[in-house]
Amino acid sequence: MRDSHTRTIRRRVAAALTAGLLCAAGLATPALAAPGTAPADDTPALADGLALTPPMGFNNWNSTHCRAEFDEAMVKGIADLFVAKGLKDAGYQYVNLDDCWALPERDADGKLVPDPARFPHGIEAVADYVHAKGLKFGIYTSAGTKTCNSAGFPGALGHEYSDARQFADWGVDYLKYDNCNNQGVDARQRYETMRDALKATGRPIVYSICEWGQNRPWEWAADVGHLWRTTGDISDNWGSMLQILKSNLPLAPYAGPGHWNDPDMLEVGNGGMTDTEYRSHFSMWSIMAAPLLIGADLRTASQETFDILGNKEVIAVDQDPLGKQGEVVSSGGGRWVVGKEMADGSRAVALFNESGNAQRIATTASAVGLPDAAGYTVRDLWQHRTTHTAGTIAATVPAHGTVLLRVAADRRWAAYPPAVELGVDGDPFLQAATPVTLTGTVTDLGRTAARRVSVSLTGPEGWTVRPVSATTAPALAPGRSLSAKWRVTAPAGTPTGTYGLTLRASYRSPSGTPVTGTVPLTVTVVVPPPSGTSYLSDRPWLSATNGWGPVERDTSNGEQAAGDGNPITVGGTAYAKGLGVHAPSDLSFYTGESCERITAEVGVDDEKGTAGTVAFEIWADGTRAAATGVLTNAMPAQTLTADITGAQVVRLVVTDGGDGVDSDHADWADARLTC
Repeated sequence: MRDSHTRTIRRRVAAALTAGLLCAAGLATPALAAPGTAPADDTPALADGLALTPPMGFNNWNSTHCRAEFDEAMVKGIADLFVAKGLKDAGYQYVNLDDCWALPERDADGKLVPDPARFPHGIEAVADYVHAKGLKFGIYTSAGTKTCNSAGFPGALGHEYSDARQFADWGVDYLKYDNCNNQGVDARQRYETMRDALKATGRPIVYSICEWGQNRPWEWAADVGHLWRTTGDISDNWGSMLQILKSNLPLAPYAGPGHWNDPDMLEVGNGGMTDTEYRSHFSMWSIMAAPLLIGADLRTASQETFDILGNKEVIAVDQDPLGKQGEVVSSGGGRWVVGKEMADGSRAVALFNESGNAQRIATTASAVGLPDAAGYTVRDLWQHRTTHTAGTIAATVPAHGTVLLRVAADRRWAAYPPAVELGVDGDPFLQAATPVTLTGTVTDLGRTAARRVSVSLTGPEGWTVRPVSATTAPALAPGRSLSAKWRVTAPAGTPTGTYGLTLRASYRSPSGTPVTGTVPLTVTVVVPPPSGTSYLSDRPWLSATNGWGPVERDTSNGEQAAGDGNPITVGGTAYAKGLGVHAPSDLSFYTGESCERITAEVGVDDEKGTAGTVAFEIWADGTRAAATGVLTNAMPAQTLTADITGAQVVRLVVTDGGDGVDSDHADWADARLTC
């Protein structure tokens, strides 16, 4: 657990003794080695009938940490909302406590003591309340002498059988078992001991191993626990979610009924991402057959949060009884296709757009493992609409968005309208008062004609969006397209930034069924870069993702709020100008095909002592133009120069150097753009 990244790393390094560099409950992600040899189909699992589908429920940590609002009233309120808001009906079962529920010391008999201020009626009374709602109750401790919070509540190392008995007597149904203060005791031994202690109670308790993936638990924990963390804790931002997603995807062969890869709890609704990004988060966790543990305080959650968390069609992908984790079908250019075999023979297919711009993502029924068929039904699990396709599966996916589909070879395909694909071509960058031309395309992907087709494009209030070609067609034969052009103008004085457009198509099936499809798009109002040489820290960026905290201008990265960094210092040399980031980081700038060169002095900031390894890359319109090797804190700044002639967009990328992101404070010192 953590109160802040810096405090947690400092505390854990001191407390873990010989345990090595730790991943602070999600703040420092350990290195994730390649999966290695995949397990056989007969992977051993606990033969207790528990967690045959990924556990679903709630855990308070992501929204409350150890703050005062974590108490008996909150836990009961969450249980009430599970019932009132339909989450119980959607499959959520477990209401779980995280760290800080106990007093710092055991009693005279060595028993754990619930904090009387937080839980005045005790843990058993709270468990009884949860059970009375038809739900299940979970609790937390650590496989060490103390838990992960800085206050150091009692851990279970050396008390496993006593603590397990106490949990069982209270009515616990789920145990999250963390990894702090472990005194260097072998991880497998520690987790096996608690497994045996839980089994000895005779009570069925789902066992969640939370050792952050440090010891490759996917290779040994299938008959130890029901789920195991594959990474450090998630944080409520796009960069953290994306990094964890990429770490967990390769581990698909190790998951199955009763033994699941756990990429950590959900951040949906906590406020650090957009609703589009939260839908991607929920979609990708579901297609990975990940445990779905809500991390938001549902007492203050928006209706949109409940709509995302309660989408039964997406949940059905996660809870499919076949128990397959989705696997990567293709990736490249930020365009991901992930497919998951389902028990009924269909495939769940996620078209996931990692990039900051709308992109076309496409695959085929054959590529995702479906047999040859005359036609296929395609169910959009967010739009709740069924169409058919001749075999192509494609969509224009918004920036950071996911289209989640369920595709099946279906003899009844002709009963549904043909699927159409909407796409847009044209420059996504424009200057205020200067028109650009955008082309919208509607393509029939089915085996029957789309009739009475029309397409429209709308923009923000005050913008001019004028069609300059036909926008309707009486019919589109299978495989044919309608293309329409618009001149789009942002008013003079429009501030730089990203603005939304909506492409909408309407058509009818051969039987007359009306269908409407929309794609949200973005365009960016930019100003051309100045002639000569300028500092990038003085220029607006198009997009920025960062491992911890915001990207900082002319200071190092402070990991939390904007402006909390220090003067940029690399190898003992201080720099007045530059960009301070934390791996993994991706920062993009508009260069408008009018610039020639980027130069920077790059390295790990001195503020992290001897910690931190990173690698720097400069990309020009999708091509890597320059890169360093792995740089450490012990190395002086290196000069990195890239030829970006003719590029419209450049990206400054920092990766973790291959060993996780702990203390990866990286500086683009004196970063300059020449145009």
